[in-house]
Amino acid sequence: MTASAGPEIERLISLLAKLPGLGQRSARRAALALLKKREQLLTPLADAMTEAAARVKICTTCGSLDTQDPCAVCCDASRDPTLICVVEEVGALWAMERASAFRGRYHVLGGLLSALDGVGPDALRVSSLVGRASGGEVREVVLALPATVDGQTTAHYLADRLAGAEVSVTMLARGVPVGGELDWLDDGTIAQAMRARRPA
Repeated sequence: MTASAGPEIERLISLLAKLPGLGQRSARRAALALLKKREQLLTPLADAMTEAAARVKICTTCGSLDTQDPCAVCCDASRDPTLICVVEEVGALWAMERASAFRGRYHVLGGLLSALDGVGPDALRVSSLVGRASGGEVREVVLALPATVDGQTTAHYLADRLAGAEVSVTMLARGVPVGGELDWLDDGTIAQAMRARRPA
């Protein structure tokens, strides 16, 4: 960064560079585009971020993001309360919703088990999932986790934890590629994987 840019612009670039998929060069281009189109982009974006920071909260039931708690999905009476789809993060939930392949409820774990990163069961929303599955209403829990080593480790752990809940535990079919993340898959692949799910 040149000295003529000023601390405000440097801070903007530094914060943008922390977003997934943006490095310093992309952040500089994004900052320049925002500053050039202040009225059309920068001001509305700043307003939207301020409003999101003030109003968006984590659903205490499923762990999704919404402006209400419980979230709109948990409150939707047309959804099947006997089905819970377990996803790693909210982005995967959004991918499932885009595919329109699932009409039950969700449970966002908040990550995956990872010995290398020091992420154990206590760091995830596992206990609340077991509690929901053991409540008597749920008949099937679909584990829609990535086909990665950590995703499969987490799926096996959850299947073991849910063994006493008297629910059917299924996993997405192998139509999801190994190493694939749900939010990067096309809608057809997600829909096919959901239709072809199998016991865990």
